[in-house]
Amino acid sequence: MNLTPQQSRTVALVTLGCARNDVDSEELAGRLAADGWILVEDPAEAEVAVINTCGFIETAKKDSVDALLEAHSLKGNGTTKAVVAVGCMAERYGAELASALPEADAILGFDDYADISGRLNAILSGASIAAHSPKDRRLLLPISPADRQPAAPSALPADLPDNPGPLGQGARILRKRLNNSALAPLKIASGCDRRCSFCAIPMFRGSFISKRPTEILDEARWLAESGVTEIFLVSENTTSYGKDFGDLKLMEKLLPDLAAIDGIKRIRLSYLQPAEVRPSLLQAMISTPKVMPYFDLSFQHASGTVLRRMRRFGDGEKFLHLLSQIRALSPNAGIRSNVIVGFPGETEAEFQELVDFVSLARLDAIGVFGYSDEDKTEALDLENKVDEEIIRQRVAQLSSLVDELAFQRAEERIGEKVTVLIEDEAAQEGRSEHQGPEVDGSTFVISRTNYRAGEYLEAVVSDVSGADLVVTPL
Repeated sequence: MNLTPQQSRTVALVTLGCARNDVDSEELAGRLAADGWILVEDPAEAEVAVINTCGFIETAKKDSVDALLEAHSLKGNGTTKAVVAVGCMAERYGAELASALPEADAILGFDDYADISGRLNAILSGASIAAHSPKDRRLLLPISPADRQPAAPSALPADLPDNPGPLGQGARILRKRLNNSALAPLKIASGCDRRCSFCAIPMFRGSFISKRPTEILDEARWLAESGVTEIFLVSENTTSYGKDFGDLKLMEKLLPDLAAIDGIKRIRLSYLQPAEVRPSLLQAMISTPKVMPYFDLSFQHASGTVLRRMRRFGDGEKFLHLLSQIRALSPNAGIRSNVIVGFPGETEAEFQELVDFVSLARLDAIGVFGYSDEDKTEALDLENKVDEEIIRQRVAQLSSLVDELAFQRAEERIGEKVTVLIEDEAAQEGRSEHQGPEVDGSTFVISRTNYRAGEYLEAVVSDVSGADLVVTPL
């Protein structure tokens, strides 16, 4: 349904949650712009405010509800006529969310994205769209990954048959950038086949599906033509990329093709499962030009017994061995992780195993999260729940240690040469090679020269401020 210029309507997209949601919003923006919608930044200036929600943990869900209520409060301004929820929380709860939050004019699921323009037009026309009924999206595909995709040949990218998905149609990309940052996430897959007992993501995101290499390369070229110089490969589990094509080393083959794209200066991988980090992937990440020596490793804990209750693999000893392998190849590599404190049954001894691991790991950044029950997860029904006050105490203890260790790790980098991508011109703030976007520390430039956002500069680390680096240009 194409809108004439006289019929053009305005829409604002508000995105919460992770970089994968950022990509989803830009895909929605691409579809809406292609159908004549005018995108505006401020929801107060839009006829429709679309809130792309996060449904991962309780705090994220609260932020999503607050954003919906804030958008609803604009409806008396004479411009904003509808508030629509999309994203993970909308997909996860559907009609339940619609009942609890009547302020939202519609709750749309992932299946509505293909005709997002039609849905929004119907809402503005006064139609009532029933909230979808959530379903276990893991059941929508064959259980075996090998049955989900045609096999991918070894040659990339020319020998892959055309199979346009929702993004790639030759050189036409249904995605519209919502900012002018030099960094952009690029989604390489969706869903997850893991069954971590604390996580509901596979249920509402579905089973793991890799995007075809040709589509990834097309989108990367489009991003480069749009001014992007650093691409951030995102998914729920990047180390699984290619398994549904029958080729678990497809990432190793893809990275050189991405690096060959003119304009791309940095490639960064996110969310690596420690149990799936293979030697060939480590070697490819270290040896491929433009791929940053940055390892976002999802440890979650270090006690083997806690990890088994989480339905995960490994332990502190195995994780330290993996870290030693990485540093043998790249001594200055950046390594970050997340951990959960207070998982059901976590004893003081098991918590101490985590403390000991963190003390030895020399990680650049660690996110510390207290366990909370999540709907429709196995952990919800586990016995021996840890008292909430004990969880708070352990989170505070570990967070304090993490801050101290991150400061020490930053101090170790004094005298190190780094390349900084400036992201905030006013603050002269950016990121070095070992720092991922948003979740890690920053790098601040001390210089008489005012560097522009998007500019790269060579520098040496001269000081630290907490986990942040202070550098002097070379």
